[in-house]
Amino acid sequence: MISNISAVVLAKNNELTIKKTLESLKSFDDVVVYDNGSTDETINIAKTFSNINLIQGEFKGFGWTKNEATSYAKHDWIIVVDSDEVVDDILLNTLKTKSLENKKVYQLNFKAFYKNIQIKYCGWNNQKIKRVYNKTITRYNDNDVHEDIVTDNLNIELLSGNMEHYSYHTISQFVQKADHYSTLFAKNNVGKKKSSPAKAFFNATYSFIKTYFFKKGFLDGYVGLIIAVSHAVTNFYKYIKLYEFNKELKK
Repeated sequence: MISNISAVVLAKNNELTIKKTLESLKSFDDVVVYDNGSTDETINIAKTFSNINLIQGEFKGFGWTKNEATSYAKHDWIIVVDSDEVVDDILLNTLKTKSLENKKVYQLNFKAFYKNIQIKYCGWNNQKIKRVYNKTITRYNDNDVHEDIVTDNLNIELLSGNMEHYSYHTISQFVQKADHYSTLFAKNNVGKKKSSPAKAFFNATYSFIKTYFFKKGFLDGYVGLIIAVSHAVTNFYKYIKLYEFNKELKK
């Protein structure tokens, strides 16, 4: 049993994936599931696990919400796990045996999947993302999207093992997330960054080329094409929404 680290999971309508996530966290004595408005079976699934502390609260952007969810954790050490992610056995063993240092923030290696197909290119695979930290030392910044753990005067170390990310199960989810994330980006940057229709177009075009060709997304087959187009669409809507929001702000 892991009794010095709390796992923190944000959830909303993740009935397809959250059981697999929580199964991988059975070794933790404290798992905070912070649900922000599920209307499917997510909450009922979470309640079947005895080590879960279920909290129902607001979503005010990813940075704020992760900090809010973390405030309910019993332990100072935190691992943040999305409700479509799975901690593999190697990482689990590392967390059981590793002596964590207060002046460090720990990165995890990510393996990405579409349905059960591993994505090996597109810039998705083997990403290194900071997810383990001491909440008395640091926290997430308050970004609505692209939130990150603050690492001022702290060292970063990569832990052995992997986080498996099952983020998409249908093409419709790509469409929904493109709309959601682009809106968060635009709201977070209105009045702070400039944009234009030309910037939206060229960012989208470059994003597709970068993902599909430079990052070899074409080697992932049709899934690579889906991801490249999704990146392009997300970037287009990020900057065209920002352009509209800035125009409305001036009025």
